[in-house]
Order: sequence, then structure tokens, then C-alpha cells
Amino acid sequence: MASITIRNLDQALKRRLRIRAAEHGRSMEEEVRAILKAAVDAPVPPENLASAIRSRMAGLGGVELDIPPREPMREPPPMD
Repeated sequence: MASITIRNLDQALKRRLRIRAAEHGRSMEEEVRAILKAAVDAPVPPENLASAIRSRMAGLGGVELDIPPREPMREPPPMD
């Protein structure tokens, strides 16, 4: 199993980590492993909705649509 050393950890952060580990009934080392695993396993959200849809539908192929020409706006109905 690999190991990692974290230097220059802020004392306030270390204290909060120790408290969090105690709340979960774990050692600080075990708590850090759980935090890192949760952070790495979390799904990465897509950049935006259009990218998500495009990547999901890419395997199905595409359709070319004709874009109709724009027409002038119609007159609004009378409000009398």
C-alpha cells in the first residue's frame, strides 16, 4: 500500500480534522483516506447541459435540420 506525507498543514485544519475523525470514530489517518476516496470517487459534473446531452447522444448519430428563414414580426392584435 502506498503512503503520502502532507507537510505544512495548518494547525486549525489539523484540529478540525482530528475532531471530525473523532466524531466518525476513526483515526485521523483513516479519516483522511475516507475524505480522499470520497473526493476522487465523486462524479465530475459535465461542463454544461449542452455538452452533457451531446456526449450522451453522440453514439446515436446526428440529424441535420433545415433552419427556416426569419420572417418579420407580425403586428400585435388590437387591445381596444
